[in-house]
Amino acid sequence: MFKKLVLILAVAALVALAGTVPTGGHYRVTLIQPAAVQGTTLKAGDYRINLMDSKVTIIADNGKTMAEATVKVETQDTKFDNTTVRLDTASGKAVIAEIRLGGTKTRLVFN
Repeated sequence: MFKKLVLILAVAALVALAGTVPTGGHYRVTLIQPAAVQGTTLKAGDYRINLMDSKVTIIADNGKTMAEATVKVETQDTKFDNTTVRLDTASGKAVIAEIRLGGTKTRLVFN
């Protein structure tokens, strides 16, 4: 009887966690052209992204913090195969609009 109760509670916990948005994580992204985040222009290259709740910190490969931004974290129905960056052109400059994190269901929408 005790084993069944533990099994039922474990299954209920997994179901409850199935659709939740991750609250933190470290990811990598490559920009193929310069793009702006919160007024800071990032050069083309590789960056690390630290996500904590709805705050994103973008760090260059040399360890220097390049930009911080508040994002809307959304969960999609299916996992993204690759990490992709969607850019919008505002007043002639490329601005990061969203990042889809490969291997996850997470999409970061920049304000």
